[in-house]
Amino acid sequence: MFAHNKRLQYTVRVSEPNPGLANLMLEQFGGPQGELAAAMRYFTQAVSEDDPGRKDMLFDIATEELSHLEVIGHIVAMLNKGAKGDLAEAVDSEADLYKKIQGAGNDSHVTQVLYGAGTPLVNSAGVPWTAAYIDTIGEPTADLRSNIAAEARAKIVYERLIALTDDPGVKEALGFLMTREIAHQKSFEKALYSIQPNFPSGKMPGDPRFANTYYNMSQGPGEMRGSWNQGENWDFVTDREKQMAVDGGTGEAEVRLPAKEVDVLKQMAERTMSDPNVDPTTGAELGMGNQTLADGMTVQPGAQPSPGAPKLH
Repeated sequence: MFAHNKRLQYTVRVSEPNPGLANLMLEQFGGPQGELAAAMRYFTQAVSEDDPGRKDMLFDIATEELSHLEVIGHIVAMLNKGAKGDLAEAVDSEADLYKKIQGAGNDSHVTQVLYGAGTPLVNSAGVPWTAAYIDTIGEPTADLRSNIAAEARAKIVYERLIALTDDPGVKEALGFLMTREIAHQKSFEKALYSIQPNFPSGKMPGDPRFANTYYNMSQGPGEMRGSWNQGENWDFVTDREKQMAVDGGTGEAEVRLPAKEVDVLKQMAERTMSDPNVDPTTGAELGMGNQTLADGMTVQPGAQPSPGAPKLH
């Protein structure tokens, strides 16, 4: 059961309206790295989690993300206040009003006109929020890693938004939200490391023939060696021949079919076989008309110039 408290987790202070900045802030409202995506990611994980510790943590963080959604929503609403009144009451002339909205930048006129300067669940480009942003797979060691990455991406977006505004109140609120992403990363990482073993994800071990092999597939200037592909833990394979059919087979795609299906496939292959000796006139050639050669000769569509004849121009 949820109960809403009207006091925000962090006080929102906006110095002046800025519709363009409001539009950018929507990235953390209805975008893929935004607060709604985070809340739904952790809430759905919590519902199906069997471990009591992780379940409690996920519910706590999911609920906090909803409070962050509320903070971002209020920032968007406050930044849009001036434009909202201007549009609703049409106090300016059409030209001045259009210039004011359009001049705010970043296509803010889209959210102003379509959503009345509200807080739509879209990203900064106007793309609607979708559950496709949630990549939960139901395996804690995989989901926790994904959660850590999600918090890291959200932190980067907040850094970029902070760099875009000189409004001290907005900077302060965004700094708080960015810092909470760090705190959540720590919690998820602690929870991941509390599972032993936690790598590789899942239950099944990898095939030892390939688990420690590094295939040097991209070769040429710029190649680098490091702990990710060299040392006693890695078999570095650069020979192109050894990168193919590594299972010891032919490297071909094979399938065993019942005799009846083989016969049907042969019948289809014979019916659709191409004759390499046929050179039919194509529709494209018919549409070209007569072509003039360099020395004034002409070639009819479908005909071929004699060996050594000058090329068409």
